[in-house]
Amino acid sequence: MSGNTVRQQAISKISKFKTSSPALNYKETASGTLFGANVFGLGAMKSHLPKDVYKSLKKTIDGNQPLDPATADVVAAALKDWALDKGATHYAHIFYPLTGLTAEKHDSFYSPDGEGNAIAEFTGKKLVQGEPDASSFPSGGIRVTSEARGYTAWDVTSPAYLAETTNGITLCIPTAFVSWTGEALDTKTPVLRATAALSTHATRVLKLFGHENISAVTSYAGCEQEYFLIDKNFFYARPDLLNAGRTLFGAKPPKGQEFEDHYFGVIPSRVQAFMFELERELLVLGIPVATRHNEVAPGQFEIAPVFEGANIAADHQQLVMVTLKSVAEKHDLVCLLHEKPFAGVNGSGKHLNYSFGNSTQGNLLDPGATPHDNAQFMVFCGAVVRAVHKFGGLLRAAIASASNDHRLGANEAPPAIISIFMGEQLADVWEQIKAGGAKSSKAGGSLKIGVDSLPNLPRDAGDRNRTSPFAFTGNRFEFRAVGSSQAPGIALATLNTIMADSLDFVATKLEAAVGSGKPLNTAVQQVLQEVYTEHGGVVFNGNGYSEEWHQEAEKRGLLNLKTSVDALPQYETKEAIAVFEKYKVLSPRELHARYEIFLEQYVKAINVEKNLVLQIAKTLIVPAALRYQTELANNAAALKAAGINGDTSLLQKISGLVGDLHGSIAGLEKAASQHGGSSLLEEAKYFRDSILPAQLKVREVVDSLEGLIADDVWPLPTYQEMLFIK
Repeated sequence: MSGNTVRQQAISKISKFKTSSPALNYKETASGTLFGANVFGLGAMKSHLPKDVYKSLKKTIDGNQPLDPATADVVAAALKDWALDKGATHYAHIFYPLTGLTAEKHDSFYSPDGEGNAIAEFTGKKLVQGEPDASSFPSGGIRVTSEARGYTAWDVTSPAYLAETTNGITLCIPTAFVSWTGEALDTKTPVLRATAALSTHATRVLKLFGHENISAVTSYAGCEQEYFLIDKNFFYARPDLLNAGRTLFGAKPPKGQEFEDHYFGVIPSRVQAFMFELERELLVLGIPVATRHNEVAPGQFEIAPVFEGANIAADHQQLVMVTLKSVAEKHDLVCLLHEKPFAGVNGSGKHLNYSFGNSTQGNLLDPGATPHDNAQFMVFCGAVVRAVHKFGGLLRAAIASASNDHRLGANEAPPAIISIFMGEQLADVWEQIKAGGAKSSKAGGSLKIGVDSLPNLPRDAGDRNRTSPFAFTGNRFEFRAVGSSQAPGIALATLNTIMADSLDFVATKLEAAVGSGKPLNTAVQQVLQEVYTEHGGVVFNGNGYSEEWHQEAEKRGLLNLKTSVDALPQYETKEAIAVFEKYKVLSPRELHARYEIFLEQYVKAINVEKNLVLQIAKTLIVPAALRYQTELANNAAALKAAGINGDTSLLQKISGLVGDLHGSIAGLEKAASQHGGSSLLEEAKYFRDSILPAQLKVREVVDSLEGLIADDVWPLPTYQEMLFIK
């Protein structure tokens, strides 16, 4: 195809694409020698630090003692030497503000020595504390613009690493980000606080079961990241993708995902080249990647890492998102992390696999082959049931965003109703406990395929449920409702906090019962029976998409917070304020700040979309429609002048839609001119109830025009092109 539209030029450029990325040494990558090569992890610490300093630092990392300030200068010197040897010139404190993105402030190691030369310096003070300008980051009222001071504090539990670009290397130091008054302005600090609370109360439970020398309990996480890839030429020809991350216009293509032929299909060679380089970059950063594959929607893919401690997993997930985008650029691709970049096909999530445990007792959510005999597991599992039921609204708020609203509830993602899938085996054990005592567990057995040359396969005791927002998957829970672009720290801090509350409740009950002389097993049975009787309504093993479930969930008293505007006020409830304050994760002021920030981000996101809809409709769609309308009118006039009665039905359709387009644009402008309300919540409701529907009316007309206007006139890359041309 040739032509002068930006769209036609984009297609022409793609056909000439040749990757300019350097060839990778795949044997080196496959050997495992690259793993963690750019990370100042335990191995590097051990070889670069004095033995006593290493032991002190290791105890802090393991959660057994506070950081010794005297070690900071020694560690800083070792970090500097290690980084300089690898070619670094700068260092950066990496932090995660409440934008949901990664932020960084770079400083040079080198400074003048007064004699015409430069000397590399890096002190313990510079390692431990940085001071980025905090005034321009979201604070929800904690800071005002005139108050600029904020601090980054070294997180010793998350290893420093080197970020490589074609132009240089930077030492990156993961940090917490707090205000001058010590309040959390980031997603990391609450995770660290909540993990400490979780450890305290999980340890109490473990002591009741007779364990000694209990190491610190931490949560573990692994985020399955879904994403789309499109050619960069298409991306830059779509102002909506460039500015909003999703297409605000786009007719359904002739083929979508209905054949289910993309899912786990052969990975396109260009995408595979991108994946190889992506994994190489992640390997050197110490991020263990386990899986890559095509996802359901055309143009959609997934990467899944191995489980890690939650704090490191959250840091690594932020790095994964940054690396996805940077590596895609090298291959003239753009990685889309928006939850719903294309209407009509599946959106993207970040399935957060969650468990907790320690180095001495292992995974505390591992049921073993006979969970009915595993009282310790059942206690921890019961705490999960109570937490999710009691604080389901908070979990929904933790994954609230304008972008995730487009995905939740469709037949591609869990519904907004927070429920738990337990599986057939565990559901049966819980029903036995509720009835008076568990005496058996359903066995998995083996699966006979019926082909002599194929082996019998071990079969799990229960199936999986892809419609559940919080599903047990064998030895962990999978929080499937997290959005693909979201910072995982928000969900992790919430999970750890509500788990601390439930474990505190369970431990207190058991301690009182055992202290009064009851046998532990009797006390456990009574507590579990109480928990499941009161909170078992949150367990649902059926089809979460069905209308019957929505009706049943309402009868059970489960919340159905369909939009972020419905969900975010959960941060303002007495229960939310109390639980975050009790476990010293977020003060009422810090929690309210997040409520304000997330509501404001919701409004801003839709406001940007509104501006884009008006701009694109006025400057691209209307001119294209008028040109085609004029062309049709001229043809009709020429035919009439020649005495030929031509078919003018297409002209009439186009003319009618042009009128509808002007009307819908005027409707959106009118809605935008009106004030949303006196409070931020009222404004968010107005954007949800008035601006979004008005945007959709413009889109409906534009998408109808796309199916009628001549292909050489249409200005925007189409779904067919963006999703299928790689």
